[in-house]
Amino acid sequence: MPSRNQWWILLPALFGVFFLLPLLGLVWFGLTDGDVASELRSSNTWDALRLSVLTATMTLMLAIVLGTPLAYLLAASEAGWARLTATLLDLPLVLPPVVSGIALLTVFGRRGYLGDPLADAGIGLSFTTAAVVIAQLFVAAPYYVRAAYAGFAAMDPRFEGVAYTLGLSRWRTFRTVTLPLVWPALAGGAVLCWARALGELGATLLFAGSLPGRTQTMPLAILSAFESSAGLAGAVSIAVILVAFALVLMLLLHRATTPSGAYR
Repeated sequence: MPSRNQWWILLPALFGVFFLLPLLGLVWFGLTDGDVASELRSSNTWDALRLSVLTATMTLMLAIVLGTPLAYLLAASEAGWARLTATLLDLPLVLPPVVSGIALLTVFGRRGYLGDPLADAGIGLSFTTAAVVIAQLFVAAPYYVRAAYAGFAAMDPRFEGVAYTLGLSRWRTFRTVTLPLVWPALAGGAVLCWARALGELGATLLFAGSLPGRTQTMPLAILSAFESSAGLAGAVSIAVILVAFALVLMLLLHRATTPSGAYR
């Protein structure tokens, strides 16, 4: 029977193995029973990968530009509306992606509440690349906003107060004092937002469809392969490519957003 000290090592190790085994199984299946090399030569796979990276990056930029001031405003306010808004922004985190897709359709779809006004303005969102970004933004941006909100809320307001007494403007205080203090929270939220957008499936499928080269991201390409004659082997092959690519990008993102001293 393991001792108490051994349990402190054994339990985290078992939990780590729980996450590691499915990934190892996926890679092993793809290399032995799949055809990763063939998928790497497929133009459809590269089109889906390129679209996934492009839309996820656009989603992240929008989340940062729009979400940062929103999170700061909510964290700085003690009003009831601010807490209610923060709670509502968390809803996409717990909603099934299918529900998120249906919600987007009811508003922005061709028969949605804004469908006719958008059509009159010459704007059609459904089954376009823009629809992919909107779907990803709806489900992924809350990860960034939540992290930014927590960072701003945990910051000591006295630092900003000292900057104001020294004559710094509100914008300069935010740029030179506030942002450096909450940078770890913003960076962590940015990584989560980008990763969530890269793996988005349900809302994108319902709202944007799965059109190769236009709205078919890597998760949709995996689903399409699974439903085709390629079956599980084809889906796993594409999944292995996505996992490998995402791992490299996540390592680079973590490296870029982690202070250099953390690696010493």
